[in-house]
Amino acid sequence: MYKPIDKLQHSFLDFNQPLGMKMNPENRWIRLADRIPWDELEKKYADLFPSDTGNVAKPLRMALGSLIIQKKFQFSDRELVEQITENPYLQYFIGLPSYQDEPPFDPSTLVLFRKRLDIDAIMAANAMMFDHRNDDDNPPSSGSSSDAPSSSQDKTDPGTTGNEGTLIVDATCAPANIRYPQDISLLNEAREKLETIILRFCKDYDLALPRRYARRARKDYLAYAKCRRHTQKQTRKAIKKQLSYVRRDLAYLDNFMSADMLHGKRRSRYC
Repeated sequence: MYKPIDKLQHSFLDFNQPLGMKMNPENRWIRLADRIPWDELEKKYADLFPSDTGNVAKPLRMALGSLIIQKKFQFSDRELVEQITENPYLQYFIGLPSYQDEPPFDPSTLVLFRKRLDIDAIMAANAMMFDHRNDDDNPPSSGSSSDAPSSSQDKTDPGTTGNEGTLIVDATCAPANIRYPQDISLLNEAREKLETIILRFCKDYDLALPRRYARRARKDYLAYAKCRRHTQKQTRKAIKKQLSYVRRDLAYLDNFMSADMLHGKRRSRYC
């Protein structure tokens, strides 16, 4: 169950702090909180809770704000809760109405935050934050003339470009399409491409196809890839096998090249 909260907060100048302490409006967390479109993100977040019964979930601003703080400083769950409890700026950032001495949530709640805000939700939040920033940078003109947009574009320096790209909230994350540098699948793909080159080479020049151990290499790769957990010994053994297959295929190509079997234009296809 999800229930929208009151968007009103105490003024950040005092934030209901003890001893009449005042907060700096130029603090990075206050400025970042003003740039994030919490209301738009909350509408999408509320769709995750279709039921009208049960416990009320924590607000989106508290969930997303806590994860942003944790990723920036690499805090553990317990340390994050303690830092938020001690810092009024962090409490303002996660949407608390005023400063409080009690922890806003239990450290175990962060597990639920991470489950609800998966990579797709984070990417959607990035896109909305980027669009919201573009709207702030390009306010609509007050004039009613139709040539107002063209005049503003004429004043823009043609050598400069506007904001482009996607804003990633988590500075430590990487695009998901980049594999680990030691991923054994890279060696498997290299072996398959080398086998294809050798096959085409032998067909073009009517040569006997050398032994490539393609089936055995494929079997060794699948035996490792299908295992969920790998020990260091298994990883080293699997990489060693794939490297031996790749090394053998490269040796075949080196022998073909050194024998000067390629001539003219056909040589440029493989060199």
